[in-house]
Amino acid sequence: MGQHPYKLPWGCPSLSPHSVLLEQLKAMAQPQQARSALVILALAVVGHCLLGHTEATDFVVGDAGGWKFNVIDWPNGKSFKAGDVLVFNYAVGAHNVVSVTKDGYDQCLPLDGKVHTSGKDRITLVKGDNYFICSFPGHCAANIKIKVTAT
Repeated sequence: MGQHPYKLPWGCPSLSPHSVLLEQLKAMAQPQQARSALVILALAVVGHCLLGHTEATDFVVGDAGGWKFNVIDWPNGKSFKAGDVLVFNYAVGAHNVVSVTKDGYDQCLPLDGKVHTSGKDRITLVKGDNYFICSFPGHCAANIKIKVTAT
């Protein structure tokens, strides 16, 4: 069988795994079945290229000021999605970041939360509400805490 007349006109870096399937489709005995299968494959690849490559976004908490006092309003006006990464920048030993529950956030208590202390912590958001506080004495009460809702 010669060169198949259907070529995909767009570039998609993830097409290479599909090349074996394309070759198998080209070799099919029934040309109509091959054309139908190629159309279905092309639609799947387009969907994958357009919808499947949603990149996560990195957000630096507090922007240039970093994880600091009164950062509580930093998420306002921003849109977050599950998989986005929050980057918490602060001087090691000056603060920490604790992933907490709503109760831990409301009460400024770590309540079995995961403690991060690197000064350059990267935390991936999950769908729904994500709560973070600094557990150093008095820091959470001074609004070193944020609630981020990811869709």
